[in-house]
Amino acid sequence: MNLIGNFYPISGTESPRSDDGSSPLIQLQRPFVYFGNTYYTIYVNHNGHLTFSAPFGSFSPQRFPIYGFKDIIAPFWTDLDNSQTGSVLFNQYTSGSVLQQATQDINSYFPNLSFSAEWVFVATWYEVAYFGASRTKITFQAVLISGGQNSFLLMNYGSIASTTRNAGYDTINSYYHFTIPGSFSSFATGSNSTFSLGSNVNVTGRWAFQVDSGVRDSLYPIYGTASSRSDDGSSPLIHLQSPFVYFGKTYYTIYVLSSHV
Repeated sequence: MNLIGNFYPISGTESPRSDDGSSPLIQLQRPFVYFGNTYYTIYVNHNGHLTFSAPFGSFSPQRFPIYGFKDIIAPFWTDLDNSQTGSVLFNQYTSGSVLQQATQDINSYFPNLSFSAEWVFVATWYEVAYFGASRTKITFQAVLISGGQNSFLLMNYGSIASTTRNAGYDTINSYYHFTIPGSFSSFATGSNSTFSLGSNVNVTGRWAFQVDSGVRDSLYPIYGTASSRSDDGSSPLIHLQSPFVYFGKTYYTIYVLSSHV
């Protein structure tokens, strides 16, 4: 198949033709670290997402963060149907020009790492139609890249017809998540698609992320003493275990109010 724009090679094993289906279990030729979790297998799900532990047939896109129980990569989560037209393909590389390309790309986008790609996994949804609209054609890719302790994700977008969709990634309990701007809006698809025309690395139609580790969500652990249930109420007087200096004033106690501190 012909290359499209900045796409990686569109080739490899074709997933079975089935609406809301998934590829067979794919054994990764190298382990892939995804925000601290190491995976050795992956599924390419036909409705525009990748999962690691089990296939996932959901065709109704959900907004990130989901706060769910699975790690998911969703370059274009929507109701797709490859049973009649289009192809869902996947391939792995451990040597050759694709690794050279990946090394060059990652060092361009993340110049302080001196990165060398050792493994690349490419999943392509090529001219797949939306369910119930066989004349539509949508093409996009998810590219997983690893080397040393580092892991990266590229999302490449070609022509995107109009529908409801979500694009980005999410993790168990949504400790790490990202949604591509325009998801769930008219700006995601069509001739003015922010997916196809936008970028976070100044390469039209490409989005790149480092996904080996990251800072957890901005919330600290959620536990402790529950304040009394009361509208417009407050906690009891709380004695601080250490003094707290607030703009020059030192405090030894605090109240947690229902509407503020």
